Amino acid sequence: MAVSRPQRRPVVALYERIADAVHDGTYPPGSTLPSEPRLAAELGVSRPALREALLLLQEDGLVTVRRGVGRTVNDAPPRRGYERLRPLEELLAGGGPVRVGALLRAVEEPTDFTTQHLLAPAGSELRFWESVLTAPGAAGVLSQEWAAPEETLRAAHPAFAEALGAPGAGGGSMLAVLAGVARGVAVSGHSQVGATLLGRRRGRQLDRAPDTPAVLVTQVVLAGGTPVLAAKHMLPTGAPALPVLQSG
Repeated sequence: MAVSRPQRRPVVALYERIADAVHDGTYPPGSTLPSEPRLAAELGVSRPALREALLLLQEDGLVTVRRGVGRTVNDAPPRRGYERLRPLEELLAGGGPVRVGALLRAVEEPTDFTTQHLLAPAGSELRFWESVLTAPGAAGVLSQEWAAPEETLRAAHPAFAEALGAPGAGGGSMLAVLAGVARGVAVSGHSQVGATLLGRRRGRQLDRAPDTPAVLVTQVVLAGGTPVLAAKHMLPTGAPALPVLQSG
């Protein structure tokens, strides 16, 4: 299974070429992209690879398919890199500075969660970071982050694996580390928000009662369509407010 992952790299490079053309004005907002045959010929690529790259561009909000028109560049395409993805410690900092306290920095085998969200094959090794984020006068937030297998990180962007393995890298969140080296990489993310209770283990970690209500945020970060990070963030009652942005 690991052998197939690097095959996505040409598609990622193609994604970046088209995204660069959008952001430098070659394909300005509101314009219609050339037809698939013409665009494939202009870029010197196969139509299957182009189609996959276009799907990624559509998923990331750069282009929209309009019936009878074709693929058009969105009026306000998202900016590149991690400009729209902010580490949790930054999102929670509205009420004051947030401290990231490391509970665990380890290597784990895939679980059902990481197999589902990171497509991690059996027997692979995943970096796992567990942290408590605290702000003055607010309840603590529990954050659990998993990185994709190292070969997947290197295929998506070699600097990801190097940054996570660097001495002292565990002083902040995993997303903050990746954001620091993500220049020039097409990155997107999606999250799900639900309501739950802390439970015994998480209650002990946050020094709260097991039946404390909490918001559970599940987050997946992708580089060029490849999942590179999955996370669970547990925000109990009394935690700093988490801003949520929605786009139509």
